[in-house]
Amino acid sequence: MPRAKPMPKLPAEAYAIIEGRHSDPFHYLGLHPEGGKSVVRAFLPEATNVEAVGEHGEVAPLDRVHDSGLFIGPLPNGSKHYQLRAKFGNNVVEFEDAYRFPPILTDFDLYLLGEGTHQRLYDKLGAHPMRLEGVDGIGFVVLAPNARRVSVIGDFNFWDGRRHPMRVRGSGYWELFIPHAKTGDHYKFEIIGPHGHLLPLKSDPLAFASELRPKTASIVFDEARLARPRPAPDGINALSAPMSIYEVHLGSWRRKNGNEWLTYRELAEQLPAYARDMGFTHLEFLPVSEHPFDGSWGYQPTGLYAPTSRFGPPDDFATLVDACHREGIGVLLDWVPGHFPDDPHGLGHFDGTSLYEHANPLQGRHLDWGTLIYNYGRTEVTNFLVSNALFWLERYAIDGLRVDAVASMLYLDYSRPPDAWIPNQYGGRENIEAIDFLRRFNTEVFARFPQATTAAEESTAWPQVSRPVEFGGLGFGYKWNMGWMHDTLNYISKDPIYRKHHHGEILFGLHYAFSENFILPLSHDEVVHGKRSILGRMPGDEWQRFANLRAYYSFMFGHPGKKLLFMGAEIAQSREWNHDQSLDWHLLEYKYHSGIQALIRDLNRLYRAVPALHQMDCDQAGFEWLITDDANRNVFAWLRKGFDEHARCLVIVNFSPNVYRNYRVRVPLGGKWKEVLNSDSAHYGGSNVGNIGEVHAESGELRLTIPPLAAIFLVPES
Repeated sequence: MPRAKPMPKLPAEAYAIIEGRHSDPFHYLGLHPEGGKSVVRAFLPEATNVEAVGEHGEVAPLDRVHDSGLFIGPLPNGSKHYQLRAKFGNNVVEFEDAYRFPPILTDFDLYLLGEGTHQRLYDKLGAHPMRLEGVDGIGFVVLAPNARRVSVIGDFNFWDGRRHPMRVRGSGYWELFIPHAKTGDHYKFEIIGPHGHLLPLKSDPLAFASELRPKTASIVFDEARLARPRPAPDGINALSAPMSIYEVHLGSWRRKNGNEWLTYRELAEQLPAYARDMGFTHLEFLPVSEHPFDGSWGYQPTGLYAPTSRFGPPDDFATLVDACHREGIGVLLDWVPGHFPDDPHGLGHFDGTSLYEHANPLQGRHLDWGTLIYNYGRTEVTNFLVSNALFWLERYAIDGLRVDAVASMLYLDYSRPPDAWIPNQYGGRENIEAIDFLRRFNTEVFARFPQATTAAEESTAWPQVSRPVEFGGLGFGYKWNMGWMHDTLNYISKDPIYRKHHHGEILFGLHYAFSENFILPLSHDEVVHGKRSILGRMPGDEWQRFANLRAYYSFMFGHPGKKLLFMGAEIAQSREWNHDQSLDWHLLEYKYHSGIQALIRDLNRLYRAVPALHQMDCDQAGFEWLITDDANRNVFAWLRKGFDEHARCLVIVNFSPNVYRNYRVRVPLGGKWKEVLNSDSAHYGGSNVGNIGEVHAESGELRLTIPPLAAIFLVPES
């Protein structure tokens, strides 16, 4: 039987280990000189017998000095390294002692982490397979500066927080190498807060994989060995390049076997090929970061570094990105650095204090969404977020990030009553710390990944969102044009007889169309919560509704700015989007719906093929109004221009149900003008009124037949 030493002789440090409140267990456990000998101390709850096994096989028993499982004894003579052999019930297990290994973080890591400038946070924090002193295992690192104790628990230690308490280093980074833990192990952190209370078990903020909801454990995944997807085509995000974005919710684009999700690999086989066939240049995924609630669509993430497990493991998400790039399609991700949910396993109150969020709810909680707001004034928080942006671009070769809800970040009084917000240091409503964060985010993204881009969903008139930081801008590559979306949807939803009274809603957007690098969005937000589908907003009988939709989409593709359509818009989905089921693909059996799909395909191809429609999307010199004052007939006409003086495209839109013949439009070039697209073509479900493919300019003027509720595109013959 092991000899038990009298408990009163144990030092206070031993009881701190036994009671689970030691902040640096390495100071006591492991190998230490004592009385001229090398002594091993091990805390192994439920073990009945423990031996130290030297590097040459020599064995030395350890005394059980406390019934809780504390064992102490000298290392066999001549040994510098050792293993432990312990008996648990009838089982004898031999293993490495986690408390004999050196630190994981270097002093330089700690310096950068303390400064908040560690751009590769994901290389150090989280769970990483590594080899220390010839032993394979997993290194765990987590930030919890106000915790009294942090333990890593998981499949490798019976989920027992007593077995693997971590050591704290630097400004609150807890670390531990656990030998023989492995990829695929599930784990969490058990944290005792600053007041001695045990907190709810926490998932790893930098976990690279997670369990499928409703489970919440993190999963060890070796992201450094992830097969990096091939790059997208060069210049795909350039201001002068065509950019037509297909926005997709991966869980409801298409389903199988009744109502099951497609996996990442199944999506890789279908979605990129579909986007290529439809002529889109980019796919934009609603947030793929791990999230607990399906109904949040990913906009309330709990695992910013982990692709959601709903559709498969991280390797398979990389396969999807690679498949997109193989088809020449760029990949954009919706990214959510503005807020996070307060689920108990997440970031909220992470170490027993408001670590990631503001402590004051007037600063730290969104009233609309019930979510928590990041504290951008904390260097560790902004480092966490900026590193996350770089992580997706580096590890998964993502081509750009669309930042959600930027307005909620910029304004301290966003959606708050007058007495429910705290002014900045100058008494204003601008969130200075969030502004600094966004500028740093964009600066570091474009410095590290100059081929990538960023886009802001910013719904106010904040100036210079897509202008360089060095000129006082926020530094985004693009900004969503929310004003254009609102005004034009309001216009097109009116019966044509009333549209003459709203003529300015079409004209107004061109007053500011070049103040930013704009994307014209018809996004998921416009087809939910009682707003109806895009088709559902169209007035009139069935023919008129589809004709209105064809005219509206054509107007969008002729208008300056990059394009974005949410999935289902291209098949004229009748109902609102439902994230719990597939799009209504059966609608393509009907000619009007298949006609809309054919139109979107041809609009995309025209947009890409005609330089005048995309080269100067974001430049005032690329646009010229020709007809603005024909409100009574609901007609608009303009000229789009490319870099070459002969690169011109005339766009004429008739938002009335009337046919206009011999309609005169002055043009800058004589000769033949080819009608390259007519949304009233019978191929799209229209009435086939048009100009028989071409028209000649006489005395600088075209005489055109303008079809009803339609748009026509004409280019001069070269």
